[in-house]
Amino acid sequence: MKISKLSFLFLFSGSFLFAQTQKFTIAEAVNGLRSNLAVKNISQFSWADDGKSFYEGTKNGYLMTDVSTNKVDTLVSLHQLNTTLSLDKKLKSFPRITFVNKNKGYFTQNSQNFWIERSGKEWKIKEGLTLDKEAENSQMLNDHQDFVYTVGNNLYLNKNGKVVAITTDGTKDIVNGKAVHQQEFGIDKGIFISPDNSKIAFYRMDQSMVKDYPIIDWSVVPAVNKNIKYPMAGTPSHHVTLGVYDIKTNKTTFLNIEGDPEQYLTVVTWNPDSKSVFVGVLNRDQNDLKMNQYNASTGSFMKMLFEEKSDKYVEPQQPLLFFPNSTTDFIWQSQRTGYNHLFHYNIDKGLVAQLTKGDWLVTDILGFNEKKKEIFYVSTQESPMERHLYKVDWTNFKTQRLDQGAGMHSGVLSKDGNHLYDTYSNATTPRTINLINMNTLKVKNVLTSENPLKSYQRPEIKNLTLKADDGTPLYGKIILPTDFDANRKYPVIVYLYNGPHAQLVTDSFPASGNLWYEFMAQKGYVVFTMDGRGSSNRGLKFEQAIFRNAGETEMKDQLQGVAYLKSLPYVDGNRLGIHGWSYGGFMTTSFMLKNPEVFKVGVAGGPVIDWNMYEIMYTERYMDSPQKNPEGYKQANLLDKVQNLKGHLLMIHGAQDNVVVWQHSMNFLKAAVDHGVQMDYFVYPGHEHNVLGKDRVHLMQKVTDYFDEYLKK
Repeated sequence: MKISKLSFLFLFSGSFLFAQTQKFTIAEAVNGLRSNLAVKNISQFSWADDGKSFYEGTKNGYLMTDVSTNKVDTLVSLHQLNTTLSLDKKLKSFPRITFVNKNKGYFTQNSQNFWIERSGKEWKIKEGLTLDKEAENSQMLNDHQDFVYTVGNNLYLNKNGKVVAITTDGTKDIVNGKAVHQQEFGIDKGIFISPDNSKIAFYRMDQSMVKDYPIIDWSVVPAVNKNIKYPMAGTPSHHVTLGVYDIKTNKTTFLNIEGDPEQYLTVVTWNPDSKSVFVGVLNRDQNDLKMNQYNASTGSFMKMLFEEKSDKYVEPQQPLLFFPNSTTDFIWQSQRTGYNHLFHYNIDKGLVAQLTKGDWLVTDILGFNEKKKEIFYVSTQESPMERHLYKVDWTNFKTQRLDQGAGMHSGVLSKDGNHLYDTYSNATTPRTINLINMNTLKVKNVLTSENPLKSYQRPEIKNLTLKADDGTPLYGKIILPTDFDANRKYPVIVYLYNGPHAQLVTDSFPASGNLWYEFMAQKGYVVFTMDGRGSSNRGLKFEQAIFRNAGETEMKDQLQGVAYLKSLPYVDGNRLGIHGWSYGGFMTTSFMLKNPEVFKVGVAGGPVIDWNMYEIMYTERYMDSPQKNPEGYKQANLLDKVQNLKGHLLMIHGAQDNVVVWQHSMNFLKAAVDHGVQMDYFVYPGHEHNVLGKDRVHLMQKVTDYFDEYLKK
């Protein structure tokens, strides 16, 4: 190891030398921030119902902190819970408890629900409902007693210990109560409970028209085929309807939603009065959204509240959010102005006002202060690379920033809107957590985390802004080798994603964005990453630049990065490598075939090779259908371009990948064989789209070794 003159001066100060030279192991580079190098945090934070104190979980119990006095008390301990449990049900670790108030809460253990309640200084446990061991997607009703859940593809209600089958027609083709449309459009569940607990709305998906797709389980002998339904671009899509089950009458009524059976039903929202349901009805072309209201009892159509159209696509992501104690006024998040903003609607009057405006976007709504008519939200108003906390008065639209400190902020608002929990990090701040009093705006620090990486050799990291061919600013980072010598020539690894719904470059900790980048810097590589057009959180124009031509605009932007790298005197332009996963795998492979002179080495993980084989919802949003955009699909298809490969390409795939199915890389291998093209390939049995856990260390070691073998020399 090379020792600098400065380090030599302190050779006899072992602790200083160690602090300057400790290097990451591959395990630390991959999983360290989730294990031994994790930044200290407040675990399982939640506000007490009255907003005057907050809870946090520890290994042996829950603590309650009074906001005004900072007094910390043990709310409930593991010992207290176990003293009242029978030997066979004693807890080995503290469960995650949901508190109804400071004297009552519940948790689930081994499919059984338990209630805890404080009597004086003691806590008593009462055994609640026991769910089927195969129960999935369980949700507790708002009465905090009964559960609705799925077993297989049917939906069940456990009420007062009595199980009722809400559906009985579930098969491999008929799916009830689960997320639909490949979980696009912000859909993450298939069960929607009415606020008054009287009804349960649920998705019913008929996928009989979608062809079976094989996913092979290689862990048993002989191997077993487990078919899934995977609708590919341009092929028949599943048909989704919405049922409403009446708990009192034990009857189900389906909403009378007219239109193409292949349309998408999104952002399902109950009216707070529990009398009607709102559904965003999006056509298969995804360019026309109708927000409709339906009678929950009869299923009949009531009215269309509004319609949004686009010459490219409309992408609803969030349900309606009703104002406190209102059954008529709600917030709708829309990108209609080019950036995601908040719009105030009234069911009868329509659009009331646009609440937030500007060339920036709202990323999250935190809640309300009803008395002061305030809405709290997170946005990119300061910078696309930062997030900050704001409030807006919904009567006069006055906006105020609430937090302090640059970086990525997130927040949790107390129920009454009087206190805000603010946690943030930036390039030099691992984590800071503050409580902000919304009446005085006084800030109280509750945690300032130590830097867990302080004893490691860290690289110099430079933020940079390049320009796309149309002048659009592109934000990136360059990470220099830890033993950087301006007179040397270094190999470079470009890591990229550059697809929708992802942003790599933010002002957060660590500044590099990924310890594997720093691991490679310690090994003598320059690492570069940049968010080109198509990436998220920059507005619709930036994202939609890739519409109908996946891979083209993104490649132009990344080539601006390549040109910048080659202009640097310390970069070896003949030793450039590229790596990415999923959309980044598609981009990596595209570069190796469409610009084969640029990169000497590429590592593509889980890559889309032919968009005809990717799922309908995502693909047709960004590419239109193959029938309407044959040239775009042909241009993006990499199977007929494999003969262009000149550098070293390693392709990696999870054998059980149900997102980018294995056939993508298998077909690419066949094309390579057909054209006599040599490449490298590796499969991870037992893993789906991402290789996670301990096996991820193996994955990143393989990636590292590949660059060492072909790029470092």
